[in-house]
Amino acid sequence: MSDTNLSQFQRAAWLRKLYFTRAAFSFAWVALAFTVAKGSPVVATALLVIYPAWDALANLWDARMTGGAKANPTQVLNAWMSALVTVAVAVSLGLQLQVILAIFGAWAIVAGLLQLATAIRRRKSERGQWVMMLSGAQSALAGGFFVAQQGSAAPVVQTFAGYAAVGAVYFLISGLVVLFRRAKKSMTRGFASGEV
Repeated sequence: MSDTNLSQFQRAAWLRKLYFTRAAFSFAWVALAFTVAKGSPVVATALLVIYPAWDALANLWDARMTGGAKANPTQVLNAWMSALVTVAVAVSLGLQLQVILAIFGAWAIVAGLLQLATAIRRRKSERGQWVMMLSGAQSALAGGFFVAQQGSAAPVVQTFAGYAAVGAVYFLISGLVVLFRRAKKSMTRGFASGEV
């Protein structure tokens, strides 16, 4: 299945799948951050590298399935930013630099603004984008909080896990909005055709 050949129904089904997948990943990541990572520096380090890497892959996957790179410049840019953040986090952890919250903060600001731009662009053709607009705006605000927290004694993984948990809820709500609107539309068509 590819980009421009998707019908409106297929696009809705694809976005629902994407949102639920991203929610599930984030909930699992948060669970590990608040349990296993507390007692394992190796797991904590892996989680800090995995999160932006997953975000990069998810944005590329989304762009590919919804029109390709030319139709989705904000998602492609978001994917590149996330890939760069993955490298920056890995390097800073390897060198034991205490700049992780600043890196995540700058990333959350830029990624949030790009997500907001994507949702604004999609709002006329795809349902549920108001949730993604809120998510993008909240991400940008949270990024400012992370930058302000830099240098404090706050545990990085658990601090970032709160952000990831909120993001997971936004993705879950978006998936449910798409699911229920699709179901409502199907029922309306059924009533109109006399099938229900």
